[in-house]
Amino acid sequence: MTTMRLSWIFALAGLASGCTDGLAQRQVQLAQWVGRPEIELVGMIGAPTRTYETDGMKFLTYQEQRVEIMPGSPYYLDRGPFGYGGGGFPPTARTLVCDTTFTIAGGLVRAFSLRGNACG
Repeated sequence: MTTMRLSWIFALAGLASGCTDGLAQRQVQLAQWVGRPEIELVGMIGAPTRTYETDGMKFLTYQEQRVEIMPGSPYYLDRGPFGYGGGGFPPTARTLVCDTTFTIAGGLVRAFSLRGNACG
């Protein structure tokens, strides 16, 4: 549910900003959280996928993940020199992931970072 809510927030932000570059659009939207209270972030986006705390700092990570299916090439028939046909390539699945991590200190969002092959 958290991933779904986060996806909707980013989708709505994309429509509002009118940017064509997905990564830049996402960074602009996330930058608006810097300086805001952690409780507001969690209240709006939901519970994070992972958390980590060290030396008075907290890191909240939200993960978006989806699978993209790339169609294969069609089967072809070629009666080459050996008299048998050939085949295409089967469809392939690729997992796309984007981790958005917020750095929290003193109860406020101080920074964010993005990592993964689906952040743009």
